[in-house]
Order: sequence, then structure tokens, then C-alpha cells
Amino acid sequence: MTAPLRDVWADTLIELADRDPRVLVLDADLATSTRADKFARAHPGSFYEMGIAEQGMVGTAVGLATMGFVPWLSSFAVFFSHRAVDQVRMAVAQTHANVKIGAAYAGVQTGFTGKTHLDIQDLTIMRAMPGMTVLAPGDAVECAAMVRWATATPGPVYLRLGREGGPDLVPVGYEFVPGRVLRLRAGSDVLLVSTGQQSARTLAAAGRLAADGIDAAVLHVPCLKPVDADAIASAAAGLTKVSRPSASIAQTPSPMLSVIEESRSRSRRRAPRPEPRVRPGAPRSWNAPGGCCRSRSANPWSTHPAKPWCG
Repeated sequence: MTAPLRDVWADTLIELADRDPRVLVLDADLATSTRADKFARAHPGSFYEMGIAEQGMVGTAVGLATMGFVPWLSSFAVFFSHRAVDQVRMAVAQTHANVKIGAAYAGVQTGFTGKTHLDIQDLTIMRAMPGMTVLAPGDAVECAAMVRWATATPGPVYLRLGREGGPDLVPVGYEFVPGRVLRLRAGSDVLLVSTGQQSARTLAAAGRLAADGIDAAVLHVPCLKPVDADAIASAAAGLTKVSRPSASIAQTPSPMLSVIEESRSRSRRRAPRPEPRVRPGAPRSWNAPGGCCRSRSANPWSTHPAKPWCG
């Protein structure tokens, strides 16, 4: 079982700050939840508590970046993709500022936080911004590799962080390569394309399909932007169906659907288009406490007690 990604994020930044005084963390009054408090204790001089002021925090980070620092922002994903989205778009993405966004508590795995604090639209919003690198690690090893890469690479980065742990996906010593996709399971009937910690559940689903005689391949897309769309197109060639299990909304565009569409556009001249597509996802409604289902299956590894669906 992998460690919670929020802890991995903080621990990796502590290690980086031990060697590089340019590494800073700015938090919007959620340090105990995002685990930025661990960084604050280890490097109090490099930590800034900005209060419940996400928009101002983003602007401050841009200013620090112009002075040569490498600021990491700490808050829930929803406050970056909705409350401070104008500042992220105008001040970070459009200026290509060297600001890194540590976006915690995103996806259906943290559905118990309720509709005000849950975000399942963040990847789609951030992926639409030109110049923004969008990452969703699948486990602790991949998360640590992404944090190291993002800190060393100039430019804006959005890193989606889960609250809980989960199964390990990549081997120790894994090196993150922007855009690369990883085949977790070979198959000849259907291709399941997933991202982040959802990929572990997708791999488990492929095992269940195998019991029913369906041979499912699983592709993990840790970097949603940039992405190797040609690799996805090649993986889908010759298959009858392509599905993208996603912590997103079924009836509106999702990040994984956009990735698949991009790969299909590149493959039309080389291979027949996989049809039909299957689009599982969350319902088009605001999340209620307890997540997007009636049981703990929204995150089977969660230590938080399940709550009933309330409409």
C-alpha cells in the first residue's frame, strides 16, 4: 500500500528544501489537511501561512517566482480551480510563471468532504490552460518523482494530490517523463485509460472483467498535459472498445475523454477508430457527503467512515 500522496508531497519538498533554499511553500489555512504543516515545522523560514486568501496567495507566489524562488502552493483543488482560477489563468499560466500548485482533496476518492470542498472538474479546467503542465500521480513513488521533476523544471505545474493511500503502481526507482503513458496490463478486447489513483481501481476492474472472459488492457496516464497521444492511439489500435474510467462527470467533457479524443484524431489515418466508446463517470449533479455512491467503493482504502448518499 502506498502512503497518502499529501504526505509524500510534503516529505519530498522537505528533502528538496534541505538542499535548495529557493523552495518555498505557501498555504491557505489548510496546512494540517494538506500536510504542509510538516514542511512548516521542518523549514519555518520557508513557509508562509497566507490565511483564507487563495487569490492573494497565488499573486504572492507569482511575485516570489519573479525573484528566483520556487513557490509551491498548498490548498484544496477546488480553491485553485474555482476560487482562484482567474489568478491562476492570468498571473500564472499566461505569464508562464514558475509556480507549482499542490492541489489536495480532489476526485471521488475524497467525496466525504462534501460538495463545497470536493472538485472533480479540476483536471479539465487546468488542462484547458495553455502552458500549464497537469499531473496526477498514481502512487507514492510516482508522486515523489513528479514533485522532484516539477521543482527542477521551470514553468507552471498543477499536481493533483489524493488524501488517502492506495495500491502501488510503479516500481521503486521510477523516473517520471512528461507525457509518457504506462501500460499496466495487456489485453485484446478493450482498453481502459485512466489517471491518478483511479488507475489502481481500473486495474482491479480489469481483473474482474477477466473473470467474465473480457481481456482488458489498462493504460495509466499520469501526465494529462502534455500527453503522448500517439502512444494511446497505438495502444487502442485493433481494439473494439475504449473506456476512460474517470473521477469526472459523465455528461460533460472530462480530461480523459479529451485525451482519448486527441489520440483518436491522430490515429484516423493509421488505424480504425475504436467504437463504441464507453463513458463511465460521476452523475451530473453536485456531490453530497459520502461521495458519488452509496458505499465505501468511492475509495475502498479510505479510513474515513462512509456516509449515505443524500441526493
